[in-house]
Amino acid sequence: MKNLSLPIRFGLATSGSLVAYFLVLSLFNLHTNVFYSLFNGVITGFGIYEAIKYRRLEEGRNFNYGKGFTTGIVTGFMASLIFTIFFAFYATEINEGFLTALSEKWFKNLSFEGIVFFTVAIMGFATSLVLTLSFMQLFKTSRNFKK
Repeated sequence: MKNLSLPIRFGLATSGSLVAYFLVLSLFNLHTNVFYSLFNGVITGFGIYEAIKYRRLEEGRNFNYGKGFTTGIVTGFMASLIFTIFFAFYATEINEGFLTALSEKWFKNLSFEGIVFFTVAIMGFATSLVLTLSFMQLFKTSRNFKK
């Protein structure tokens, strides 16, 4: 459990940041513009990067690719899962007209309410995987021999 406490903490902080960003967008009625969701990748990336960096500092010479990868994946998946749950709660309980407004603005009255939550989760998981693999290229130890 000790190995998972760090990524869970960073996942909770990242999901809190994602929720806060979404709520700020909704204050200005910009949450129906899908292009603002691109910044979610920046928020998630920052959380994953910091979690891996902190794990590397914590482990020192015992840090390896597996530990860093696990930390990044758990952080990103935790943040994505919590944000998806919040998004579903927001769209069904808080602002029931949100999905209708989203579909009218971007998809010309195409009814897609059932697939939106799945798409939000898959996008978060895919972003987490790609960013973790990218950041681990920075944090892995090199095995190149010096000439």
